[in-house]
Amino acid sequence: MERHQTSVTRTPLNSVVVQRRSKSKSYRQSYRSCLGATSRLGFTPALTAQRLNASRRAPKSHDITKVNPEHLNLLMKTEWQLSYVTPLYQFRHTQLKSYSRQLSAFIAAEKQQGFAVEVDGSHSFRVSFSVVQGMVETDHDAETILIQIHSSPAFARQDEPQKSVWRGCLTCINGNPDYIHSLLKDFICLPLFGSSGPQGLTSLVKSWFQQTFDCYFGPLEISNTSLQWLVALWTNCHTESNIQHLKMIWTLPAVPPLQVTYSVNPEDAWELWSSVRKAHQEENEGGEKAKDEAIVDIEEVMRFMQCLKSHFYRHFRLDLSAGSLDQVSTALGSAKSNGRIKILNSKYMITTLTLLTECALLKMPI
Repeated sequence: MERHQTSVTRTPLNSVVVQRRSKSKSYRQSYRSCLGATSRLGFTPALTAQRLNASRRAPKSHDITKVNPEHLNLLMKTEWQLSYVTPLYQFRHTQLKSYSRQLSAFIAAEKQQGFAVEVDGSHSFRVSFSVVQGMVETDHDAETILIQIHSSPAFARQDEPQKSVWRGCLTCINGNPDYIHSLLKDFICLPLFGSSGPQGLTSLVKSWFQQTFDCYFGPLEISNTSLQWLVALWTNCHTESNIQHLKMIWTLPAVPPLQVTYSVNPEDAWELWSSVRKAHQEENEGGEKAKDEAIVDIEEVMRFMQCLKSHFYRHFRLDLSAGSLDQVSTALGSAKSNGRIKILNSKYMITTLTLLTECALLKMPI
């Protein structure tokens, strides 16, 4: 088994009295030192990274009070394993009760044939499909679907309620209109699929969807570039919703591989991000097109990340550019390169799902 060496590091602290001043000065020095530098990370050398939007709207707080609180609670604070799914053929939002019965029967039949379902002592399963009302941003977005599987223990009392053992969701938030409109009318685009629960049930659900709607599921990893986008977008939210911390986990090539945890004070992260934004805006003044403050460019994201890495190098002499960003977390959520995501703040759920929808759509066959 491959062993990983772990190094947990934080911004060096001096005395309490001078801590904020010295840290802020240190980050400003890091910012100035990297203004002329080009990140060696750049874009991930993959088709997905090259095709990601080079700019996107800055995060804004969304009022999603119209969403059923029960559904919202299920969507949040759950770590989802992401997949992409190709367009569904003849999927109808009006047939969800029928789909619930069909998938329940499919799971029961597979279990009867000896398919291993990783739920201890389960006797029966009940499936429910439901529409998450209010989880759309544009007219061409299909409404989000929430799937739940409940189970009864083998020796449960008759009045004992079933327990939720698996959940999944299909969504499309701010999907690319050109792609969606290019589909034939019998196809529905819900490209982002999240699952939470036993892998055996996930496999059964995917198998039923593929047989019923002639679609295909594939793993959706979160690329280095997408993780860096989340670092910047979540930091941008700090003044409205305190991100509390900015934590990044990097893996550096070593024997054994070196895992580095880099935690940044949220105020310092915000100050650095604001400096990057201000400098980028000043550079664009007087040009052909003035910089729109509501737009975040990839250049700002890469410069922000390079400044963070430069600051880290000044203190620890470790070049994070030589490694890969594996995980990022704040009080708004967490994301891992292996495609696991957890959303902790409903106000910025739309911002996060918009980026993930874009990542999923880039996996679609052309």
